[in-house]
Order: sequence, then structure tokens, then C-alpha cells
Amino acid sequence: MRFWGDDVYIWFSICVLTAIAMIPPYFLSVEHLKFQGRYGKEKGNRICAILGLISGWGFFLSWIGIWVAPQPRFILPIPENPSIVLPGINLPIPLLHLIVSMFFLMPGAWLGVNGVRETTLRVAETHRTERIVTKGVYSIARHPQYLGGLLAHVGISFLLSALYSLLFTPIIIALIVLISVKEERELIREFHLEYEEYRKRVPMLIPRLRRHQQD
Repeated sequence: MRFWGDDVYIWFSICVLTAIAMIPPYFLSVEHLKFQGRYGKEKGNRICAILGLISGWGFFLSWIGIWVAPQPRFILPIPENPSIVLPGINLPIPLLHLIVSMFFLMPGAWLGVNGVRETTLRVAETHRTERIVTKGVYSIARHPQYLGGLLAHVGISFLLSALYSLLFTPIIIALIVLISVKEERELIREFHLEYEEYRKRVPMLIPRLRRHQQD
């Protein structure tokens, strides 16, 4: 199987490389203190916001491309697994894949929507954290939007039976962890003890089965 030489897979390759290429500007977009010190607070924040918009939307659109790019389709080897066609999607979807996808998509959407609701869309787009949010989904995980995105990725991969997208999941996890670690380093520089205390109470991505009682 040719990966680079076959047009069927070239779009998947482009989307993967674009997602990876968004990491450096994503890292720069959270270095608020560095840019404020170099260009002043107002201009520094504006530069970070622009970098955040470019890298955030670039990563998101390339992520969508990974889902929908031409690639081999897989089917779970389960007997009696009929396919259905959802309205507006001219693609047969095995019923079991649809059921499995819902187990990932529903909590993923809930985490993503509520994460944006708690921080506002502006903060989600520009990566400019103005205060530490500790309530709602942010009391479950420090990065609920990334966790929601990861769950949605697995769910959509099953929904579309997208083999390469599903196999790409470990790379997505690695990228999310790298981004989360970078963000937290900058948040510690900006909010010091407040964020350190929050880190001690709340896990990064995987919620605890039993949450500690907060004072």
C-alpha cells in the first residue's frame, strides 16, 4: 500500500501534517508573559490572540479532515451487524458502530459545550485565560474541552468507520498531552499558587472515580 504516492491517501497525509504543524504556533499563543514583556501588554495579548485563532482553527479543521479524508473503512467483526444510512450522509453505517459512537460522542459533546460555556468562546479561541475556572466540568478535569475532543474523535472515527482516523488516536492523545503540559506551565507562571492548588485537586484529563471533597 502506497501512502504518499496514492491520491486516495494524500489528503489524510496533508491533514495529519497540518495538525502537527499547528503545534508550534499553538505553543506560542499561550506565552502571554513573554509577548507582553517584548511588545507591551496590549500588543502582546493581540499577537497571542492571533496565534491562538490561527493555530486553534487550523488544528480543528485539520482534525475534521482526518475524519473525513479518503481512507480504508473498518467493520467490527460482529455477526448480525446491519448497516443503516443516516439522513444527509450517503454512507452506510454499521448499526454497532453507530451505537459505539454515541457512547463517545455524547459525553464528548457535553464536555466540549460546557467547557466553552464556563470559559467563554473568546477564551477558547484565543487561549487567553483571564481567570482560573474550577467549577462545572473544570472540577472534573483541568482540560475538559480536550478530553471532549478526544472522545468525539473516537466516536466520529467509529461513526464513519474511518480506519486511519482511529489508528491516529494515540498521536492525538500525545498532541493533547503536549498542549496541556505547555498550557499549564504558562498558567503556573501567570497564576502561581492558585493554579498549583487547582492542579492538586483536579486531574489533567482522566476524571477520578471519587472526587475529593473541597473546602
